[in-house]
Amino acid sequence: MTGQVPPLGRVLVTGGAGFIGCALSRLLAAGAERWVVVDSLHPQVHASRERPAALHEAAELVVADVVEPETWDRVLASVRPDVVVHLAAETGTAQSLSESTRHSTVNVVGTTQLLDGLTRAGQVPAHFLLTSSRAVYGEGTWRRTDGTLFQPGARTHAQLEAGQWDFPDAEHVPNSVLGSPPAPSSVYGATKLAQEHLLGAWGGSHDVPLSVLRLQNVYGNGQSLSNPYTGIVSLFSQLARDGRSIPLYEDGDITRDFVYIDDVVAALAAAAAAPPTTPVRTLDVGVGVRTTIRDLATVISEHHGAPAPHVTGQYRDGDVRHAACDVQRTIEELDWEPRWSLAQGVAALQDWIESQLVAR
Repeated sequence: MTGQVPPLGRVLVTGGAGFIGCALSRLLAAGAERWVVVDSLHPQVHASRERPAALHEAAELVVADVVEPETWDRVLASVRPDVVVHLAAETGTAQSLSESTRHSTVNVVGTTQLLDGLTRAGQVPAHFLLTSSRAVYGEGTWRRTDGTLFQPGARTHAQLEAGQWDFPDAEHVPNSVLGSPPAPSSVYGATKLAQEHLLGAWGGSHDVPLSVLRLQNVYGNGQSLSNPYTGIVSLFSQLARDGRSIPLYEDGDITRDFVYIDDVVAALAAAAAAPPTTPVRTLDVGVGVRTTIRDLATVISEHHGAPAPHVTGQYRDGDVRHAACDVQRTIEELDWEPRWSLAQGVAALQDWIESQLVAR
């Protein structure tokens, strides 16, 4: 973000004590009239239920569950938010397939409980800001050798079991709001798309504009090191730091668009600073560069002098083969552009992980 963020008034941040929420608080909380965070401090993310040291001191932390109506009656009795930043969500593609109710309860019911709480309190914010996910696209759009585009849908279990990783004679097209219809292939992705629809419907009925930022693979300083479902950059980094060879799923040529945390919170800040003039504004947030899992693992392994990564042939049902996005529209609509290269971000993350593990 290149400009200054204007005062945001009263800001309510759900899930605001997590990885992204803490980073966002450090950027914006000091300049807000109030910065109120509602977070359950779930043990999968927070090793202890203590206030995160990374959460800005100006943030008012309410430890509570977004799925409980009492949470919203209590919070909204003391704060009338101008902006609601909805970060609260259960994440994890594979975990969502085996714990569908948990993901759906937090992501879907947690959102409707927030909306019902606003209704009971007679409150209508000026702006909703939602962090959505690349997972809403599923496998996205592909291009055949003859130039025609198609949406292949989710790869089947039989296809993955047979080691048929790609769709024959076709290549993936970078995801974009305008060119890639949502078609989630995981329960997690389906619940994130549901969040978009729920906030859009409620906001449309109350003239509350909604900004949806569909994030690619976010990584960087502050990401949980104890969460087994955390981003692969942190997981790979810890394996290599321990001198272990990083295992690569499928054939190692899965691709992702890795976006550093500072670029993500800068996009959120830019969106908050300039509410949309339309009912819903949906934008993709990434770097616009696809990186194979093999290349990522190799960079991290070489940094630590660890053994070379190895292909296992394992796979995860519901996972997508390729994920990258086109960020040009986001750059044009927001006072923002990605600034962190993968090399810079990975190096910064290694230093941060080292400082955290040595301090233990």
